[in-house]
Amino acid sequence: MSFFSVVVPVYNREHSILRALFSIHKQSFKDYECFVIDDGSSDGTSRVVQHFCRNHPQFRYLKTENRGVSAARNLGVKLGQSPWICFLDSDDEWLEDKLLKQYEYIKSHPESVLVHSDEIWVRNGKRVNQMKKHTKSGGDIFAACTELCLISPSAVTIKRECFERFGGFDESYEVCEDYDLWLKITSKYSVDYINEALIIKYGGHFDQLSQKYHAMDEWRVRSMMNLLERLRLNETQKQNLLTTLKKKLDILCQGHLKHSRVQRYQLYRAFYDFYFGSQIKKGKLTVKMTELLSKLTESEEFPPLTVS
Repeated sequence: MSFFSVVVPVYNREHSILRALFSIHKQSFKDYECFVIDDGSSDGTSRVVQHFCRNHPQFRYLKTENRGVSAARNLGVKLGQSPWICFLDSDDEWLEDKLLKQYEYIKSHPESVLVHSDEIWVRNGKRVNQMKKHTKSGGDIFAACTELCLISPSAVTIKRECFERFGGFDESYEVCEDYDLWLKITSKYSVDYINEALIIKYGGHFDQLSQKYHAMDEWRVRSMMNLLERLRLNETQKQNLLTTLKKKLDILCQGHLKHSRVQRYQLYRAFYDFYFGSQIKKGKLTVKMTELLSKLTESEEFPPLTVS
């Protein structure tokens, strides 16, 4: 059995997938298996990856219908057997000692369940500095993770039983699925951090999901409300989550009102009033509210909303 299962989800990335795959192949640590999950690509990705896999037996290729990056990652994890799982997004690249550094860290810290690292950012072909708010760290990072995603899927390795405990990536999320999973994990575990750049993240290209979805906070709000309703958090965690939730709901309400998106304003205003209104509401979200929560998409098709 290999030490790492590496999962590479890909969708219409014939222009960048080989860079990602060769960065795995060139790893100084070789005890891994790799699964490339093609999420229904319609360009030349299939041809490129199949040719690569024929020449590199550690790599397996599987094409599925288009179900999203979460489903692709989850499938790759299920196909593997290794005790530790790694992910590499098809537009990113590993530096050659990425797996070696994480293997050595795990061996010297057997209590670890998740190890991530720093990263190099390249935007539109130029290296850029990260903003202070994106600074990575280890330990108890739950409070910081409520604000934004502070663990990159391409930089992480996670113990299989930890990944499986939380059900993997939520396949109903089109974006921010990583934010959601890391928030769940950091609510229960401390994480470990290697203060060294082990990956290169490329951004600014047209087919990034973050370029397609502009209201990322809508998905983060959905994740936070799910956690409040479904996970047992301690009081400090709950207050951290509520503080961030209040701020993000307020921003979303103001934005939707400003742009006359009335029904979306009604939706987020109802959520705001539920958690932070003048009347203290007891118990869990109503069935109607839970159904609406599950329908947070980019559409405007929400029914008029009432809170009971």
